[in-house]
Order: sequence, then structure tokens, then C-alpha cells
Amino acid sequence: MTSVSESEPKKAAKDAPESKLALVRRARRINRELAETYPDARAELDFTTPLELLIATVLSAQTTDVRVNATTPELFVMYPDAQAYAEANPDELEEILRPLGFFRAKARAVIGLGKALVERFDGEVPGRLKDLVTLPGVGRKTANVVLGNAFGVPGLTVDTHFGRVARRLGLTTDEDPVKVEAEVGELFPKKDWTMLSHHLVWHGRRVCVSRNPACGACSISHLCPSYGTGETDPGKAAKLVRPAPDRSPSAGLPLVPPK
Repeated sequence: MTSVSESEPKKAAKDAPESKLALVRRARRINRELAETYPDARAELDFTTPLELLIATVLSAQTTDVRVNATTPELFVMYPDAQAYAEANPDELEEILRPLGFFRAKARAVIGLGKALVERFDGEVPGRLKDLVTLPGVGRKTANVVLGNAFGVPGLTVDTHFGRVARRLGLTTDEDPVKVEAEVGELFPKKDWTMLSHHLVWHGRRVCVSRNPACGACSISHLCPSYGTGETDPGKAAKLVRPAPDRSPSAGLPLVPPK
């Protein structure tokens, strides 16, 4: 009779539906174990003010955080406040943003954002979701990034990584970001939302990637009903894990503790 090693990841039973209580318990255990796996998890965009984070997040569309972080130091010196963005020379701004791709559209976006902040919020980034989403180019994802990391207001940042990992873990089956946000949010205390976002996004960028996830190197494989989607051999899977980018110790830390 063949025995199963205790160390071998176990796939969740697919023929028995999971109760809501069991799902909640599994989900929270996942978050605890990911917190141990990624003790330094945080926003990967460098910022020191809510405005810097808002601008960086808008600029991160269709490019990498690494590239944005390489571009924003010059940008933040040249444009220290919303008024500066509102009055920016488009040609000069485009030249700074050129490495990010779609630089003309992004220049128009941040100029429009600066004008809206000056005209409607006295040049300050609002600290409420309902106000943030009225700004041009700012949806719930961007708003929750700013709220959670610059204001300490808990929020779920449902990007492609978050959604993919949440579905693979069986925390939701939905594809719509708003529905994913609502369904996953129900499983956790509100105070955990911001760090949960970081944990799932970091895991999705490093281990649970879109193509050929590193299942054999996954710290939560024993809690994942999708184990086996990617490489299960530990040695081969370890080679698929993507390293975290080099960062300064203080970059991207929340300005205030979560409420």
C-alpha cells in the first residue's frame, strides 16, 4: 500500500463543497502564512506623500513599478504639488514620462489630475473613496492603493495579480474586480484588507504567476485547491520564483498606521 508523505501538499477536495466557515478559516490562515512568507510586503511604488503615490499609481498602468520608480524621482522634484502638475508644460512633462510608454496620454492624465485636485480639493489629495474616484483616471483600484498606503484606510487593491491568486485559492470565482473586492472582503476583518492586498499581489508577482506558477515552491500549496496548475517539482519550481526588486528600506511605507 502506498503511503502519502506528510510533507506533500494536499489538494483541497473538489467533490465536497467548502462551507462558508471553512472558507473563512482557510482564507485567514492563507493570509497569516503569506505574512510569514513576505514579512516586508508593502506598496512597491516609491512615495513620500499621498500626491506622489496617486501620481505613481496612475503612471503604473501598462508598465512596471520598477520603471515607474526609476522615473518618479525627477518627476517629483520638478512637480512638487498639484498646482505644478496643473500648470505643467506638456512637452517637458512628456519627455520625463517617455520611458514609461504611452507618455503623451500619461502626461495629459497627470495634468488633468492636477487641475482637478486644485479646482475641487484645494490641491490636496482627498482621503475618502467617494472623492478619489471622482478624479480623472482614478478608479477603485487606484483609490484603494492611495487610501490603504497613504492614509491608513483599509482597502482591497484588486489588480490582475490579486484577482488571479484569489481565484486560484478559491476565495472567489468572479472575474469582475468590484465583485472580487466584495466577495474577498467578506472573508477578512476590514483592518486586514490593505496587508492582504500586498500579500496576494506579492505572491502573484513572485510565485503564483500567470503562466506556469511555481506550485512546488509555494508556501501555501497545502491550502490551495489549484495546486498542480504549475510546476510541482520543488527544484524546478524554485527556479521559477521571481525575485523581489531592490528597494530602499523606507520606500513605500504607509504614512500612517491602518485604522
